[in-house]
This record gives sequence, structure tokens and C-alpha cells, in this order.
Amino acid sequence: MHPLRFTAETSSGGVMERDFTIGEVTGVLWSPASGPERAPLVLMGHGGGTHKKAPAMSGRAERLIAGCGFHVAVIDAPGHGGRPRTAVDEREIAAMRRARAAGEPVGPIVVRYNAHLAERAVPEWRATLDALQKLPEIGADGPVGYFGLNMGTAIGVPLVAADPRITAAVFGIFWHESLAETAQRITIPIEFVLQWDDEHIPRRSGLALFDAFASEEKTLHANAGRHKEVPRFEADSAVRFFARHLGRAVTSPA
Repeated sequence: MHPLRFTAETSSGGVMERDFTIGEVTGVLWSPASGPERAPLVLMGHGGGTHKKAPAMSGRAERLIAGCGFHVAVIDAPGHGGRPRTAVDEREIAAMRRARAAGEPVGPIVVRYNAHLAERAVPEWRATLDALQKLPEIGADGPVGYFGLNMGTAIGVPLVAADPRITAAVFGIFWHESLAETAQRITIPIEFVLQWDDEHIPRRSGLALFDAFASEEKTLHANAGRHKEVPRFEADSAVRFFARHLGRAVTSPA
């Protein structure tokens, strides 16, 4: 297994940001700048076409650190961020662009491509968690959560189903077709986000995915709005959700 290597470190506004690599995988770990305090870890999966330091990722990380003192890690998905694209990546991206230009649905292509990415990304995420748990400020027995919408759900559902170390998760904004069977193996607490007026994902598909989770505790957050109009308050809801299930009290941001 490749070791975790920190390649850069900065600190601002009470948040320490450390870039790292594990073999060819590139990632970032955000932590409280106050020091290496032992705290729960939240893994976050970014959306399609973005990267580990996209504003949605860094913004949510800041909320989790300010509100709970958590550590937050994101890795670039295969073919995203600074990672090279394969022939499959290029072919699927080209297919999505052609569909959009022709005014055709991109959903079937996204579902197919994200399933391919998940096959590659789940082993990378598990190796990343192995490496992060060797850090004294995280530890092998510390609580772990997962957050991911869109492609973050496509990768996160099979990851959570495969790794019992993850004990709470926030998912949403994805089709059920490729994930429902896997979701039936997940029993941990779930918070699920759905956009009621999503122009890409049929409402019935999102509801079917929520229904598929076998969790005794699962909550549906259905918000008015289109695909990219997830309300900002959902980020704060995720902070409260993880604080409740990973063992830290929520504090007001400074």
C-alpha cells in the first residue's frame, strides 16, 4: 500500500489545509488549526466535473470544522482535478457533451459513467481511509462519516456499503437505477437530499433511491428548486447530522 505523503500545508481562519498524495491519488485534509486534536473524520465526495478543492467542498469543510472541530478529507475522483483522464473518461465526457448539444437526456450516460468511476474510486477511498487512520489526530477507532451529492453519491453508496468503518452518511441528487440494489445493504443513519423540481433526475427516481436504503434512521430533505439549487442551509443540516452521529456537539461559528 502506498504511504500518505503531505505535499503542502497552509493555515487560515482557524483551518489547516494539507494537500496529500497516496500513490497517484491526490487529496486534501482540512483540520482545526488549533492543533492535532483527536476528532471524528468526514470523507467528502465531490461532484462530477469538479475537484477536491471546489468551493462546495472547502465551504462544507469549514462549516464542519467551525461547528464540530472535525477533520475533513476529499480526494480527486479518477479523471478529475489533477488526475489524468483515461480513454474511457474521454469517451464518456464526449458523449455527455454531444447529448447536451443535441438537447438529449444525459442521465443514462452519467449513470453509466459514474458507475465506472465508482469501481475505480471505492478502492482508492478505502486505501485513503486506511492511511488517514494512521494519523494520531484521527486514529484507527475514531468515528467516520461520508458526505456526497451527485457523483459523490454514485461513488459514496458503494463505498459505504463496502466499508463498515463509515457509520453515518449524507447522500442525494442521483438516479436510483444503478444504486438501489447496493443501497439495500446500507443500514447506517442516512440523510438524503432531493430537489423537487430537478430537471435532470426524475422525482420518482430520487424517491426510489431514498426508499431503497435499509436504514432504520433515514431522513428525506426535499427542497423546492432545480438540480443545482440545493439550499445553503443543507450544509448546516449536514453539520448537525454528523455532530449527532459522530459524537461532537455543534458550536456556533466564530
